[in-house]
Amino acid sequence: MKARYILPLVCAVSFPVAAQQYVNGKGSDATSPLHLQKPDYTMPYDVPKQEDVKALLDRVFAYLDEATPAMMLDKKTGAEYTNTKSIDNNVTLKMGDYRLNSYEWGVTYGAMLRVADVTGDKRYSEYVRKRFNFIAAWMPAIQKAVESGKLSQRDAPFGAFLKPHALDDCGAICAAMIKGIRSKNVNGDLKPMLDIFADFISNKEHRLSDGTLARLRPLKNSLWLDDMYMGIPALAQLSLYTGEKKYMDDAVKQFKQFVPRMFNTEKGIYMHGWIEGMEPHPQFHWGRANGWALLTATELLDILPENHPDRAYVLAQYRAHVKGLAAYQSATGFWHQLLDRNDSYLETSATAIYTYCIARGVNNGWLNAEAYAPMAVLGWNAVSTKINDKGEVEGTCVGTGMGFDPAFYYFRPVNNKAAHGYGPVIMAGAEIIQLVKTSGMKINDSAIHYYQK
Repeated sequence: MKARYILPLVCAVSFPVAAQQYVNGKGSDATSPLHLQKPDYTMPYDVPKQEDVKALLDRVFAYLDEATPAMMLDKKTGAEYTNTKSIDNNVTLKMGDYRLNSYEWGVTYGAMLRVADVTGDKRYSEYVRKRFNFIAAWMPAIQKAVESGKLSQRDAPFGAFLKPHALDDCGAICAAMIKGIRSKNVNGDLKPMLDIFADFISNKEHRLSDGTLARLRPLKNSLWLDDMYMGIPALAQLSLYTGEKKYMDDAVKQFKQFVPRMFNTEKGIYMHGWIEGMEPHPQFHWGRANGWALLTATELLDILPENHPDRAYVLAQYRAHVKGLAAYQSATGFWHQLLDRNDSYLETSATAIYTYCIARGVNNGWLNAEAYAPMAVLGWNAVSTKINDKGEVEGTCVGTGMGFDPAFYYFRPVNNKAAHGYGPVIMAGAEIIQLVKTSGMKINDSAIHYYQK
């Protein structure tokens, strides 16, 4: 009688990536390792290769480099205008797909610097240097033209830099400019703008009676979760830039005053908007706003000294938020537009921000790597499917105000030209490259696992 080969121990065997093979599903449990039957994933399920991540980032970069020109034009001739000493209504900024001075582009500049740092590709830091130096070169003439009446502030290129009206006008871009200066990638004179930004954030933005950054829209004394990111990282960076402790004190104070008002400790996530005196208070846990809050904590942890008396508080809150978010990640790796409502759509920008922040937490030792690195990789694998052949990022919710009914969030449009998706996707890719580079992550027994290198 011919002996039959049986695999009694195969289900207990761990297969390294190079040796592991999926089976075709034929046979039985007695004759085939059915646990190695290939799942029907709807997204990539593997540890990404550094070169593949970089190729996707390069595709996005090529699109953005073309879509965000740094150039002035003569309106009459359409020719490039280069006289940085004089500007009037006959000169205009060459328009691309995205604004060089928006808060979304503040995020993008910081992301570009991170790619340069992780990969050594100087094209990314040169992107930042070129555009910040361009702005710095033109601002003296723009300011002079506005003050003399040749240009209105509204019509002037980068006019919001002269007199910001909201944190959106100056917070994220302020933080990015200081990152550029500190990285020694930017040599243009940004100080006049940074002085204006610092004054606005510290002295002119509306605040509650206890000093918390607030807005007067859509209702009086509104706290927007978005404003954690629009204000706090800029204050922290200003502390490094100026050496003045007051900015860091205010940054930490803001963080500690936003959290108890807006963080739902049972769910482990934040509400989007809080109105002073509203009772009862509806809660809508919007994805991207939670991203801004987590990114705020991440950037504070990057800067706060290890011996700072409030570092432990910020770190504990960061960990609590990540733990909460872990419960809401979908099977495809994305998070939902409203985090705790699975019938809301899957959204790219929020997923990318979480991916970056969680991967950075693993890379910096703030999080348990074995618990959270697979979550970050799954997030990136999801995001990677939203980078199209043109380098555009798909599936990003457009700009969103504050609402107190579900329809407002459920039906927000998505658009490839929504600027909010690009910085998060670029920074997520950079941090995933760092994670893969410095760890021994691999597929083991069909699942993604973290191992030390």
